[in-house]
Amino acid sequence: MTLPLQRASDSSASRESILRDGFTIVRSVFSSAVVDECRSRLTEILVDRPEDVSIRGRAGGVYAARNILELWPDVVRWWRTPVLETLLTQMLGSEFGLVRVLYFDKPPERTWSLPWHKDLTIAIDPPEILPAGAPRGSWNKLTHKAGIPHVEADAEVLAHMLTLRIHLDSADQENGALWVIPGSHRTAKTLDLSGANRTCIEVAAGDVLAMRPMLAHSSGSSADGTHRHRRVLHCEFSGVRELPHGFRWRDFHPVFA
Repeated sequence: MTLPLQRASDSSASRESILRDGFTIVRSVFSSAVVDECRSRLTEILVDRPEDVSIRGRAGGVYAARNILELWPDVVRWWRTPVLETLLTQMLGSEFGLVRVLYFDKPPERTWSLPWHKDLTIAIDPPEILPAGAPRGSWNKLTHKAGIPHVEADAEVLAHMLTLRIHLDSADQENGALWVIPGSHRTAKTLDLSGANRTCIEVAAGDVLAMRPMLAHSSGSSADGTHRHRRVLHCEFSGVRELPHGFRWRDFHPVFA
């Protein structure tokens, strides 16, 4: 494995940015060699996988995949760098764990977009009987994605989570970069777009966007005529190991076990 490029970062400033705005961008975390290696590994893993773990275009190319923890077990260690471990520890405490990894591509031949939303669902193992006492609107909205049970978590659990979006391509408005509303995580699960100051997340390959799941975000389509991909490894972490109402994380990989 090629060693990642480490760059000095003001971790306290990153922490303050997440607390205030709901996100921060950590620049130059991974070298171009590591990014290339990750892209190649994902292509190799996903090329022959069944439809229930990936979303494919008509030409067969994969542009989204779930269950990356099952398909690529080494991803549990691949992301680890001192700068990211420090940031996660500051935000979530030393008992945090990796709970889900997704992969997104926005290929030029099949672009897509997502409306404004917040990431409210988590991958779980449900109890045998769904709890009658769970608050309405959370813990009782059980769904399945790629065969894995998911549920809408409550705001308390979501507030103790942090997502790292590891960019495998540079991203801007041309290839469908993410847009966020700074500070929108402070309205918890409520999506309020009135008077919003919308910010485009422009990044280079190897940069990492750290964001709260309750940060409002959207994703536009790529511009006509672009030849650029927008590939992202989406890693979700939680500082809460025990879930309420008899639910359990589908995966919980402690980093400092």
